[in-house]
Amino acid sequence: MVYSARLRTAVGGVRLALAQAGIERQSPEFLRHGEHEPAADAPLVLVACSGGRDSMALAAVSHIVCASLGLRCGAVIIDHQLQDGSDTVADQTARRCHKLSLEPVLVRAVEVHDQGEGLESAARTARYQALCDAAREWGAACVLLAHTMDDQAETVLIGLLRGHGIDMVAGMPPVTMRQDVRFLRPLLDVTRADTTGICEDLSLDYWDDPTNGEQMDGPLPGGYPLRSRIRHDLMPLLRQLAGVDVARHLSANARLIRYDKEYLDRQSAAVEAQAVHVAPDSRSSCDAAAPDAVALDPRAQQGAGATVTIDARLLAEEPPSIRLRVVAHALSEARIAASAAHIEAIDRLIVDWHGQKAVCLPSGYSANRKKHVIRVCQDRAHANR
Repeated sequence: MVYSARLRTAVGGVRLALAQAGIERQSPEFLRHGEHEPAADAPLVLVACSGGRDSMALAAVSHIVCASLGLRCGAVIIDHQLQDGSDTVADQTARRCHKLSLEPVLVRAVEVHDQGEGLESAARTARYQALCDAAREWGAACVLLAHTMDDQAETVLIGLLRGHGIDMVAGMPPVTMRQDVRFLRPLLDVTRADTTGICEDLSLDYWDDPTNGEQMDGPLPGGYPLRSRIRHDLMPLLRQLAGVDVARHLSANARLIRYDKEYLDRQSAAVEAQAVHVAPDSRSSCDAAAPDAVALDPRAQQGAGATVTIDARLLAEEPPSIRLRVVAHALSEARIAASAAHIEAIDRLIVDWHGQKAVCLPSGYSANRKKHVIRVCQDRAHANR
């Protein structure tokens, strides 16, 4: 068949993503015309497929690319069980993936537990856990996600509305590691209009999630997810006001910001290694006399009651962009919840120390400075000290 420009763009995106991940053509025979079966032990590429237009387009394109490289290509379908008939949608999607000759086609039903983070976030956590489990179970080389340029722009706007700092507007990276599973986003240069067109080009059926509001006319009600309201209400208004392709502009800007973020991450990691220690036992670390008395234990990231110990003298020499990033990352490693205001308050203990009281944090944690040492631990651990 003759490929349309949008199909060629998508094929190129998948090829490039796999190549950058080190997943190459398995044999010269796959350069020759004709159909060739991949070896039974060829690397497996799994596509996360919801059944929507984006993921169905990605599934079809991924099969085309993998067939030309001698790779196996399968799909993972997550049933969040949040809507009536979700199992039927999952079964229909599985049949469509089988029709594309994907193998294996895995359907995973998950339980979504909202523990205060919001239903969307809880569903995302459950989805990624199921994808990681499936990838490890089948030894997949990677999992492909169907996020498009439009998704990237929406993510940037959500970050602007909900968060602070460049991390919130850097968008989604093309490569993400979760639980030692590599996730790739090969369609970040492809628009939602392109994926819709690819489905038309290839005569692919797809499902429209009603919570995305694709079938609704006029503004969406407030009960719809924020991303859907940004997609259908805010983005069209921005295009009208600015007179430019807002999604492309925001996506391109996110790419440049991500370069800055990656540089700051590297710099702050080097500083953190010198100035911060995390320990799992809050009593022993709160008794420590200095940061270098605390042994860094990776298991500290897993347990409650972890303590963060900060050498304020070392961090005080760094610019705010590094200090704040180091503090935020250290608290995250220790599983200590903190807002931007909390992190800035701890930063004042570093650069504006004049004997002020401890910074109170959620879950009974607080940050106390004594001489040049700041310790973040639970209040009972401070009392034990």
